[in-house]
This record gives sequence, C-alpha cells and structure tokens, in this order.
Amino acid sequence: MAFDDKFFDKVEKKTNVDKDTILSLAKKLQNGNMKDEGTIREVISTLCNMTGKSISKEREDKIISTIVKDKVPDNVDKLF
Repeated sequence: MAFDDKFFDKVEKKTNVDKDTILSLAKKLQNGNMKDEGTIREVISTLCNMTGKSISKEREDKIISTIVKDKVPDNVDKLF
C-alpha cells in the first residue's frame, strides 16, 4: 500500500512524528531480525523517543521476552 504525502502530513500533525522517522522505523521493522534482542531494544527505544514516553527496564525485558518467544497475543492490550 502506497501512502502519499497528505497521509504523512496528517500523521505528523496528530503525532508530531515526521515522515522520515516513520519510514525509518518501518524499514527497521521490515529489515530487522525481530528475534534479536538488540534489534527489539532499538525499536523500543525509537518508539519511546517518538512518543516522548519511557518504560522501565523490567517492562522492556518483558516485551523483548514476549516477542522472542513468539508469545505476542493477537490483542496487544493483553501484553500489558
């Protein structure tokens, strides 16, 4: 699915996250080894920076463990 600049403009307006950051994260997710702890930590760090939020080391470890062990539920709300 191709997205045009209008789409990214709307996303940026709502989230304060620019097109380049979104595309960079998408590329990282697409090309990254999501079984590699370092890759997952990098994605989590990027998301935290994008959103201005932080998570505890314990929560980060739990997220990584869940992803690596293929235990991600269909409904991500169950993860928390």
